[in-house]
Amino acid sequence: MCMPLALRLAFRISITILMKTPGYFFTIIMVLAGPYVYGQGKLEGKIIDSEDPAEAGLAGANIFWAGTNTGTTTNAAGHFTIKKLRGADRLVISFVGYSTDTLQIQPDEEYITHSLSQNNEIPEVVITGRASGTYISKLEPVLTFNITSAELCKAACCNLSESFETNSSVDVNYSDASTGAKQIQLLGLAGSYTQILSENIPSVYGLNTAYGLNYIPGPWMESIQVSKGTSSVRNGYESIAGQINVEYKKPSTSEKFYMNGFISNAGRKEVNANASLLLSNRLSTMVMAHAEQQRNGNDHNHDGFRDEPDIRQYNFLNRWDYMTERLTFRAGIKVLEEERTGGQFTFHEGNQDTWSDGFGIKINTRRLEGFTKLGGVFSENNSMSIGWIQNFNYHDQDSWFGEREYSGLQKAYYSNLLYQWNPRQGKHSFDAGFSYKYDRYDEALSQISFGRKESVPGLFAQYTYTDSARMTAIAGIRTDFHNLYGTLVTPRIHLRYVINDQLTLRASAGKGFRSGNILAENSFLLASSRSINIPDNLDIEEAWNTGMSLIGTIPYGEKTLRLSAEVFRTSFLRQIITDLDAGTDEVKFYNLDGKSYSNIFQIEASSMIFGGFDLLAAWRWNDVKMTIDGLLREKPLASRYKGLLTASWLTHLRKWQFDYTLQLNGPGRIPSTASNPEHYRMAESFDPYTVMNAQVTYNFRKWNVYIGSENLTDFRQPHPIIASDDPFGEYFDSGLIWGPVHGRKIYAGFRVFFNRDV
Repeated sequence: MCMPLALRLAFRISITILMKTPGYFFTIIMVLAGPYVYGQGKLEGKIIDSEDPAEAGLAGANIFWAGTNTGTTTNAAGHFTIKKLRGADRLVISFVGYSTDTLQIQPDEEYITHSLSQNNEIPEVVITGRASGTYISKLEPVLTFNITSAELCKAACCNLSESFETNSSVDVNYSDASTGAKQIQLLGLAGSYTQILSENIPSVYGLNTAYGLNYIPGPWMESIQVSKGTSSVRNGYESIAGQINVEYKKPSTSEKFYMNGFISNAGRKEVNANASLLLSNRLSTMVMAHAEQQRNGNDHNHDGFRDEPDIRQYNFLNRWDYMTERLTFRAGIKVLEEERTGGQFTFHEGNQDTWSDGFGIKINTRRLEGFTKLGGVFSENNSMSIGWIQNFNYHDQDSWFGEREYSGLQKAYYSNLLYQWNPRQGKHSFDAGFSYKYDRYDEALSQISFGRKESVPGLFAQYTYTDSARMTAIAGIRTDFHNLYGTLVTPRIHLRYVINDQLTLRASAGKGFRSGNILAENSFLLASSRSINIPDNLDIEEAWNTGMSLIGTIPYGEKTLRLSAEVFRTSFLRQIITDLDAGTDEVKFYNLDGKSYSNIFQIEASSMIFGGFDLLAAWRWNDVKMTIDGLLREKPLASRYKGLLTASWLTHLRKWQFDYTLQLNGPGRIPSTASNPEHYRMAESFDPYTVMNAQVTYNFRKWNVYIGSENLTDFRQPHPIIASDDPFGEYFDSGLIWGPVHGRKIYAGFRVFFNRDV
């Protein structure tokens, strides 16, 4: 039922936007007709059980190039993607309980389907196995965690902001107690210092920073790559703490039809669906639809405010793929409309005179995106390739927070042209290219207009040295010419060295820049009585990031213990400080004058304890400080450490799956509220607290059902809103959030999937 509704919505939004801005009609046409860069040198395929007539696919099969450490695993539908290596043409496919096969792969092969036969030497014993839902890429010089679709199914992954519940590296918290905006933290830094991409296209930045994580539905995602530290110069200069890249499902490898339904006791109802069609052996298309509604009647702390906002969101994506032996073209369009209603229950939706019927928050968002990707391989030995990626987005937001009105419009264009020279035999490869990024912002706060235009052409080059499968070194540099901040030079270097079969060392160093979007990134502060003054002299942010990691495996019996240790330091040369300590009646923004840094140390261990039972334990220490009003102080509202324990058990014959997550969050500092009246004060710090989640899944052949709970112990931050009894008074503040603002949630759902016939 949601798909026709989403289609109608897509048409309505597109026509409305194009009617309002006819000049952009031609821009969209050019974007959708333009070309793109598609990752070259990859082999895709599907692994199935030879005796399964439905050919549903084997999830967790191991795939690697013989004689190398480069490998991957199949996703929940049995599909895989693996990077081709010079000199490697024998692909090994294995799965516990099945005979291992080795295939000879031809240079021009891009997609294979292979069936494994069960090992029947001991017919009375059935052996099952599973791969880890999160694994560290063995090939990438950058420390990269791959989160597969199997991992995303372990929790209520309704969108990108809820995809990291079982991840030890990325933290996700509410930014305030009223708007429902979520923010991530990586390497102890706010999510604005992490570059978020969708298939290597800048995705969550600018005006959609506060709510953009909610615009990427979980069931649409094929996988997520989390890279720590500065990443490749090919994707821009913005990556300071790291990079998160989302890979959507592809028409040629996804299910023919998939549907997911979700409901929770918090009043949330959601339906997701995707369908793909292979029109020929070269042309395929896919549609994805998302419909969400939340009517929140919860007020666990009895302060008269909704614990979470009411939300209505419709999201639609249509993509097309055309693939030949030497050419790949992809194009798509995505439309979204969302309404958020928060504040007091006495506020009536649709009444903008919020101060007569209670404190109200209303946020209306309309968004249109289009992309194209074109890549081609040249020369007889396929050693040269060229590609081009283009993206256009239009983001329109109208909102008010009590008596404050905020509106924002962003028109953006992104282009990246890339040349690659990668000889089949040899240790050297070279990338170079040209990028261009354009953003126009028109914002207004309480009838005061803020507008700016950012135009940034850039050049980049990257050299890669590979010594067989043991060592890889990458050195890259880019130069960007920012119309507001001048010339930006970004050097970066990465190293991966395989010490032995059990131990891999990685090291990285590089610089990153970031242009701040003060209002969009701090819009949650509008739901407070604090005065907001933005000076004109704010500079671009600049930081160095260095890091090192050691990844090892220790065999014990027939099992393997996987260990990792990592340390990263981010040092800011220039930074925009958000000062909540200046006073309870204001928030100050100013350029850094002193030190600001983040030191992170993390250790992690994981193993399959017995058949089908995986256990992971991690611990991270955060030392994050900045100079605030002349004093070097601890970053506010952030935990000093985090512990994580996850357990997952897939039973015999893969019928039942039990997942459990325990998060231990350390103490932290709260900005001072000592100047408030006593009954409107918070403590100077918060204590450690734990959050537990659990989920049970039962699998059928073509569908499954699941039930779970978030925040099992019902822990909530006490009194998250200051002066909730006087929201229009001088002490009202909903932005000092350090813990959960909602209580225990119970949810249930189903997934239906019809996999592609091979």
